[in-house]
Amino acid sequence: MKRALLFAATLLAAVPAFAQDLDKPDLDRDAAALKAHVQFLASDAMKGRDTGSPELAIAEQYVAAQMLAAGLKPAGVNGTWLQPVPLVAYKSAGHGTLVLRRGETSIPLEWGKDYIARPTPRTPKVAVSGPVVFVGYGTEEEYAGLQAKGAIVAMLRDAPRGLPSDVRAHLAQPEEKMRVAAAHGAVGVLLIESNARHALRPFAQVVSFAESEAMTWSDGGAAAGPAAPAFAYLGFDGAAKLFEGSKIKWDAVLAADKVGGKIARGALAVSATGTAETALRRLAADNVAGLLEGTDKAGEYVVLSAHLDHVGVGEPDATGDRIYNGAMDNAVGTAAMLEVARRFQASGKRPRRSILFVAVTAEEQGLVGSEYFAAHPTVPGRSIVANVNLDMPILTYDFVDLVAYGADRSSVGKLVEAAAAAEGVRLVPDPEPDQAYFVRSDHYSFVKAGIPAVSLDLGPGGPGAAATKEFLDKHYHQPSDEVGLIDWKQGLRFVGLNYAIARAIADAEARPVWNKGDFFGTLYKGPMAQGPSEK
Repeated sequence: MKRALLFAATLLAAVPAFAQDLDKPDLDRDAAALKAHVQFLASDAMKGRDTGSPELAIAEQYVAAQMLAAGLKPAGVNGTWLQPVPLVAYKSAGHGTLVLRRGETSIPLEWGKDYIARPTPRTPKVAVSGPVVFVGYGTEEEYAGLQAKGAIVAMLRDAPRGLPSDVRAHLAQPEEKMRVAAAHGAVGVLLIESNARHALRPFAQVVSFAESEAMTWSDGGAAAGPAAPAFAYLGFDGAAKLFEGSKIKWDAVLAADKVGGKIARGALAVSATGTAETALRRLAADNVAGLLEGTDKAGEYVVLSAHLDHVGVGEPDATGDRIYNGAMDNAVGTAAMLEVARRFQASGKRPRRSILFVAVTAEEQGLVGSEYFAAHPTVPGRSIVANVNLDMPILTYDFVDLVAYGADRSSVGKLVEAAAAAEGVRLVPDPEPDQAYFVRSDHYSFVKAGIPAVSLDLGPGGPGAAATKEFLDKHYHQPSDEVGLIDWKQGLRFVGLNYAIARAIADAEARPVWNKGDFFGTLYKGPMAQGPSEK
């Protein structure tokens, strides 16, 4: 009853916002349908769709209802539209401790000056001790010849230069560093500020966020994550103390890191003892999933995904607006996904493969909902053959090209390129590889499950580069990301493009495969990455 009353109250609150547009019948039926979704999801009544909020729960019900109207079947759990995601919010509980020992001398490091404790949701109370081994960037290859078992491994919070930008971004992720450290028997990880991290966000600025909350998912007990916790982050001052008295000199490490030179590795002249505590709270949100059944290849599934959440209510802008509506990020991506489903229904022709339409939660919290779905799919995991992700298309200009992050890693890329060309749109490479968008959107969760995946974004051609810069500079994660920014003619073109891409993948004779030898396909044992003999 309370939920029903809240839903009714929210609808009533939204009426004035909708009413403002009722006297502007300047859109055709399809454009109006697309706008209607965004108008609701990005209304002030939704209060920015923050993860775990009542408003996001209402948005989930709205999406489920629209999936039903588009002719989809429930594809959540237990015959419902929803897949509950067991979320864990976490943050540091106190400053922890980090003490170095060199011979008989103990050197306590100072929180906020030398280091900060990092929250570790898998192990809320960390207490580790051991010799410190410096492993460069902490990649698999850099452990060669080193004894990491039982040690605390120290590493730069970056990855080697010269690698493809998406590979480098992947290897720089703390989760990947912890996974590799755990595989080599390390008991803990010390992350160290690199030149690139210092330029992006200096240690003093990181300290100001040290006690902010992050999010992950849990399987009934400890939160997901590797068993060698990265329990502390050291700035330049702390790193200098860590390396003092060792054959490996901190200044030399920084110099080599700056120019991409070879970095010395090995045991340091210290042992370390560290503690960290993490405060946990559990909350609830859902992925929303609908199924369009295929025909002769119905047992194979293409996932079309878009994130439903945004960042909620925050600091006011110059006008006093505190609601971060998230129209472009990502109400319009979710709306486009729903309209693709409606186009399949209207076509009267079912695809050969089944298509799962999934509105994922907690993307803004670190791709949490998509990671949970990829780890716990509501269909057999190996039956998912591809993912196409729709995230924040900047629909403010007449686009002429398309960026598909991940397209060059699997046969999905060729399908996307051909479908886009048929719609009069060119596929172009990532124009900003240093931004590492490949690891910053929900398709990355499917990549880590071994599934060929792309995330679609509008390209830089024509006015694209300037329009993208303007949106990112003025509206991204700001209260001004509102419905009025969107060009609905371009929105319809984006829907048509995504329909063509989804149709092409679903109707192709062969299932998508990774390119032979691809880094991600091989790492996550995706189909064909290791050669044609793989089934």
